[in-house]
Amino acid sequence: MSNMQEWSEKQLDDQLKEGQRAFIFFHTPFCGTCQLAKKMLTVAEAMLPGVTIGMSNLNYMPSKAEVFSIESVPCLIEVKNGEMVKKLYAFHSIEHVLEELR
Repeated sequence: MSNMQEWSEKQLDDQLKEGQRAFIFFHTPFCGTCQLAKKMLTVAEAMLPGVTIGMSNLNYMPSKAEVFSIESVPCLIEVKNGEMVKKLYAFHSIEHVLEELR
């Protein structure tokens, strides 16, 4: 159903260089809220096929936590032209996530 993939730091950097609009979902494996947010994003991604969402385990990317000033997980960051445009910590509902992704 989903093509949301785990991005390595290099893949994430490549995505930032491309300059396209993309979303990066930062998570950690043992975070229950992250698992719920991931399910919501999977559904939202299926409903919005033109949207690119990658996942990155924040445990492996402490430098990105600093670069994007990530305070907690789950965290969804929208990037455009290599710059952070928006940061989302509260996922609330699929409707809310869809609205944020549009």
